[in-house]
Amino acid sequence: MASDLDIITFGRSGVDIYPLEIEKGLEDIHSFGKFLGGSPTNVAVAAARLGHTPAVITGVGDDPFGRYVVKEMERLGVSGRYVVKNDELNTPITLCEIFPPDDFPLYFYRKPSAPDLQVAPEHLDFAAIRRVPLFWFSGTGLSEEPSRSAHHAALEARGKDGGPEGGHTVFDLDYRPMFWSSIEEAREQYREALAYTTVAVGNKEECEVAVGETEPERAADALLEAGVKVAIVKQGPKGVLGKTADERVVVAPNMIQVINGLGAGDSFGGSLCHGLLTGQSLEETLTRCNAAGAIVTSRLECSTAMPTTEEIDLLIAGGDPNKGQTVDEMLGALRGRGAVGAEQR
Repeated sequence: MASDLDIITFGRSGVDIYPLEIEKGLEDIHSFGKFLGGSPTNVAVAAARLGHTPAVITGVGDDPFGRYVVKEMERLGVSGRYVVKNDELNTPITLCEIFPPDDFPLYFYRKPSAPDLQVAPEHLDFAAIRRVPLFWFSGTGLSEEPSRSAHHAALEARGKDGGPEGGHTVFDLDYRPMFWSSIEEAREQYREALAYTTVAVGNKEECEVAVGETEPERAADALLEAGVKVAIVKQGPKGVLGKTADERVVVAPNMIQVINGLGAGDSFGGSLCHGLLTGQSLEETLTRCNAAGAIVTSRLECSTAMPTTEEIDLLIAGGDPNKGQTVDEMLGALRGRGAVGAEQR
């Protein structure tokens, strides 16, 4: 029954192929790990790690990687009941390179399309979408039909007040230029979706796409003017800004050794879901979101790196959630879990 869910996310899923050798280009890497990927899917995993019961609306291919995606999301506490199997397209993969502290190139293999972008309105459980306390979607899902129509149908079914009483509809602005023909096309779609959004979250560049503003204060105000109740603007090294009609909060970033910055936003998102659903104050929510994101940057992988409540507490208190592990020790642990796709001979 859909009533057992407290979160539904909608959007990308796939397989992340991450190198188990850092500071090398893909052409020189021989050792890889296979992980569950896709931002809305990772957000659901991060929320499950904090005790929630999420499901993901997404699509996968009828192939081994598609079977892996469903099996792994369910192993990590996310229901696969709304996964749509596509008989024509392969499950997408994403590869990255890791050059700490701030260079993590991504390579998406999603052509000519991806199964998650082929989820159509007829695939949706509108009763569940109306009823769930928190509905999360990302900008990428608006980039192509029929996913675009499915997203708009879901938002219209949910309504402009966040679904059920006290519910939340969260828009992760998540702008990826390779998925769009132009910024203008994206802005048009974002503006339409904002009318059904209660919480919007994005970085300065994504805010420019959504509302034409990059300066954080003006961007947050523009999001509020567009109709959202909570505007969250990520400011990189300056921390995160949160605004409502009568509250303004700025939370500083956490100082931590960065290994891989990918997935930090998804961990942030899982903690945002938790804060909204448990009634935390805006300041507490963003403090914990920052800590959750920082923890994932200190680890190699994404989905399996999502922190527990206790690890977030520990970092906020000044402790080390990784127990002093070195990068080599982390890589060794991943190899020990069978994460390696191809070892160098």
